[in-house]
Amino acid sequence: MIVAIRELERIDSRVLAAVRFVDAATGFAVGAGLNLTAPAAAQLTRNRSGLYIVRRHVPLAAHSDAFLAPPAAPAIGSVPFVFEVDDPVGVYLRRTVRLDLPRDAAPENADADTSLFRPVEVELYRSPAAALGANWAALRISLTERASGDALAGALIRVVANGDVLARGTSDWRGEALVAVVGVPITTWAEDEAAVVVTEIDATLQVFFDASAGSVRLPAEQLAARRQPARLPAPDPQAIENNPAARVGAAPVSIAAGRPLALALALDLPG
Repeated sequence: MIVAIRELERIDSRVLAAVRFVDAATGFAVGAGLNLTAPAAAQLTRNRSGLYIVRRHVPLAAHSDAFLAPPAAPAIGSVPFVFEVDDPVGVYLRRTVRLDLPRDAAPENADADTSLFRPVEVELYRSPAAALGANWAALRISLTERASGDALAGALIRVVANGDVLARGTSDWRGEALVAVVGVPITTWAEDEAAVVVTEIDATLQVFFDASAGSVRLPAEQLAARRQPARLPAPDPQAIENNPAARVGAAPVSIAAGRPLALALALDLPG
């Protein structure tokens, strides 16, 4: 018996990349509720696993329809795909994300960081209003430019100890930032069995400001009037951190589990 099959519709496309958003403090995945703003004609969708999938990008239109093998050109990682992510609830600050496409589609390279088969992890940084976990070391930082009093919005902040980055954060439109350090030991024990010593970690607070990567100066007059800008800063933390000329300040800090620390830093911007 011959059965005739008529194809009514075919829905298929090649995936260009997958993104997993994670909480910068805990490393836990951030699921639904995020708003993504991508270039015109690009297509970003969320799948059932909580990953955001890049299905179409105009410069890679030929890749979206190639299944047996991706086109040989353009070269891997040579086409930037830039978009913004925003949390409408306000737990996380807005940021810009850059993906270098196309990703490597070779199965033998599946373990490589550039592999199409590995989701790109993107950290989201908590806003100053976000909740904190028990025993976290919370640094609340206010950033201004020394001469003008302007707020430094969209700055990247790192907490570094012994050459390791313990935590990162970004400042909001007011120049306010919350950097949560998770995993600081609560106590240590001295030689005397009855003695308990609270653990403190000596660290360095590093501030990076890069106007070319989304850092913004909010005029002191606007800050004093509490007038929020029409468009909130959307810095690219990775680009800021990779720019050796972006660092503008540092300060020593001592952090301990469960102990909040407030700092006001006035920084000198070059130029």
